[in-house]
Amino acid sequence: MDRKKILIADDEGTVRLVVEKMLGKDYIVLEATNGEEAVKIAKAQQPNLILMDLIMPKMDGYTACSEIKADQSTRGIPVVILTAVGHELNKKFATEMGAAGYVTKPFNVQDLVNVISPLLVRAF
Repeated sequence: MDRKKILIADDEGTVRLVVEKMLGKDYIVLEATNGEEAVKIAKAQQPNLILMDLIMPKMDGYTACSEIKADQSTRGIPVVILTAVGHELNKKFATEMGAAGYVTKPFNVQDLVNVISPLLVRAF
């Protein structure tokens, strides 16, 4: 069986490294350092799930999520917001932008797996 692909979009290298360590043995982990890169990689690689930081250079996570959801080729990819910003208003806004989940940093592997597992089961 092919391993599913997860794209982690975060401008902090340590966060990308932590996610790679947590998920790398079960999934192929792709990395983007900003929202613009995330949109390009999503179109080119068609990951099964995207973990998206909100505050990034070039293009923020809200804009990247909107672009991914607006594009016919990527709209079906679940986007999970992964951010240090835990306000309810942000969660509501992220959901309206099409995000399928919301994980607040710092997080542990169980928090992450609990959110992404049901989404990956449904993933194409």
